[in-house]
Amino acid sequence: MKRIQILGSGCAKCRELAANAEAAARALGLAYELEKVTDVAEMMKFGVMVTPALAVDGEVKVVGKVPGVEELKVILS
Repeated sequence: MKRIQILGSGCAKCRELAANAEAAARALGLAYELEKVTDVAEMMKFGVMVTPALAVDGEVKVVGKVPGVEELKVILS
């Protein structure tokens, strides 16, 4: 099971990243758990200074942008 984490305050871009990540995971037929990390201290543990950010299985993959579903499918596979 993939662990997908969205790091950010919950802003519009964070919500868009979460929606795109879910759409990509569903399109790939992945078993996944989506977690929204809004605590600044937790984000700092990832070394993230700019949001939104995406971590997959604890590894940061995207920082400061909202990739489309197709790009996220590549990242998640």
